Amino acid sequence: MVEPEVWEEAQPFFFEGGPLGVLVIHGFTGSTQSMRPYGEGLAGHGFTVLGPRLPGHGTSVEDMSRRKYTEWTFEVERALAELGKRCEKVFVTGLSMGGTLTLWLASRHRGEVAGIVPINALVLTKPLMRAASLLKHVVRKIPGVGSDIKNPEARELCYDKVPVPAVHELTKLLAEVREGLGRIEAPALVIASRQDHVVEEPANAEHIMGNLGSREKELFWLEDSYHVATLDNDAGLIIERAASFFKEH
Repeated sequence: MVEPEVWEEAQPFFFEGGPLGVLVIHGFTGSTQSMRPYGEGLAGHGFTVLGPRLPGHGTSVEDMSRRKYTEWTFEVERALAELGKRCEKVFVTGLSMGGTLTLWLASRHRGEVAGIVPINALVLTKPLMRAASLLKHVVRKIPGVGSDIKNPEARELCYDKVPVPAVHELTKLLAEVREGLGRIEAPALVIASRQDHVVEEPANAEHIMGNLGSREKELFWLEDSYHVATLDNDAGLIIERAASFFKEH
């Protein structure tokens, strides 16, 4: 299969820094564009930062509809290993499904992840998501869920449609993550927006906090951002709070 062309703003990014590495993971139907300012901010604090592009993202809806969730987990595992070769310690952070994958990595690679910062992470399934296994045979696309941003001057580079087969793949990932929350040992800073029109808060954040195996965990609420918080009014606050957390550990 010929690989589809990747949007210019959706390319992976890497910023060379010090001995502490941070893996930055974007969300479902989004791209690295939503995480680049966050990654640049962390690099400004001296971290080595890697932002991979998840397969099927930043290309086309049709490309994403063919992808399996195991391709997303494989890519973040590859990126974690790459940072591990360069850095003394590696932290993981991600937005939305990127936060989901952050939790997945922390449960599967406990000795390799020094700390985690999931941002508006999704762990619970909605009724429509649970029906995706059947719907995908009838409806191939549904309206997009991206660019939920309070700041009217900001935008997220994402798909305007969601491929239903990919939603079905996401539900498989969520099931694995829920099952593995108790195995997570890494210190955790869970960041969540009070108002989020994509992920139902506080349900997801509270489920994560209530089931995380981490002895050290904190829930930090954002008061002035919607779902894509890394591009929203609290973007600077997220950078400072996450950087402080990483330096502490």
